[in-house]
Amino acid sequence: MPEHIELNPASHITVGTVGEPGNRTFYLQGSQGREVVSLVIEKNQAAMIAEAIEGLIEDIAKDHPNIVGSLAEADLLTVDVRFRTPEFALFRVGNLGLGFNEEVSRIIVVAYELVEEEVEAGMVSFWGTIDQMRALIKQARSMVKAGRPICGNCGEPISKEGHFCPRRNGHNH
Repeated sequence: MPEHIELNPASHITVGTVGEPGNRTFYLQGSQGREVVSLVIEKNQAAMIAEAIEGLIEDIAKDHPNIVGSLAEADLLTVDVRFRTPEFALFRVGNLGLGFNEEVSRIIVVAYELVEEEVEAGMVSFWGTIDQMRALIKQARSMVKAGRPICGNCGEPISKEGHFCPRRNGHNH
């Protein structure tokens, strides 16, 4: 039977990596009390989480400015985004969803397991405060940017060994 876990509220929620740039595994991780849940995500999913949450916070701010407050009011230094090296990953994420619960002023990130067709997917929901989600945005962007530099000509990553750029007429750089 697939896992269905709800971290409501999450003590911490973060994005982290294990491995060297070019060979990293990205994780979405959260906890509630002593329970830590780590899920494998793709680098582009980490970037997408940051963008989607930022857009959702902007939408919430329009409708509920008293809930969101200003970024200056947010004390992101007190939000726990420490990544705990996982012993195992519960599953690899296929799809992600976002929501907002007005009653408790929490954003919900829902991660669904990547599965083959007609197989029920596991699911984990991370319920976080606006400040936790702002800190998650910052952390996710930091993890994405910490990778290999990008070639300005072709947009592909440059490895330690160098880079063959098809747009430089066969010249390495």
